[in-house]
Amino acid sequence: MDIALIGGHGKVALLAAPLLVEAGHTVHSVIRNPEQTAEVEATGAQAVVADIETLDADGWDELLRGKDAVIWAAGAGGGNPQRTYAVDRDAAIASIDAAQRVGAGRYVMVSYFDASLDHGVPESEPFFAYAESKARADAHLKDSDLAWTILGPSGLTLEEPSGRISLSDAEGGTVSRGNVARVAAAVLAQPGTAGKVLNFNDGDQEIDAAVAGA
Repeated sequence: MDIALIGGHGKVALLAAPLLVEAGHTVHSVIRNPEQTAEVEATGAQAVVADIETLDADGWDELLRGKDAVIWAAGAGGGNPQRTYAVDRDAAIASIDAAQRVGAGRYVMVSYFDASLDHGVPESEPFFAYAESKARADAHLKDSDLAWTILGPSGLTLEEPSGRISLSDAEGGTVSRGNVARVAAAVLAQPGTAGKVLNFNDGDQEIDAAVAGA
């Protein structure tokens, strides 16, 4: 596959890119800062410089045209509600619309554990903008005609990836970013994961087996 990896300099994306390249995919890692090019291309991916906050529809179409799949691993990083809405909601929705227009039919969204429009986060809390943005983007993706998979990792850590997870609806766990990267790569190899939301923690089941049985 020819994959657009959005948020290519993020921790999950930098771990996912070499796995995808090793699996035989062509990876175009989308980054905003050209100074990150060397680090991104050290993963085997091709760096593409684009500011996803300012792209219009034509820009998104150009970015995703010719791609077979999109992996959304971008995020504003919190702290600024306006930028959170711009990236985690508006840019994500724009990418979904563009993927449909140009025929990038497979879409993997890295969201968070049990994201939902019924998130219950008070508007006064800092997490509200992120919870609302991710829920809106996920809902838009579910309503699309793309072959989508939504990943719902629990609390992210920088632990070494174990290669094992637990698919669960039980909140309160953690998962290494390396395992999230491995799950993202694994679902692309499993067409049966299309149309599914996978909530997961670090666990005891080998990732490929867990994904195949989802």
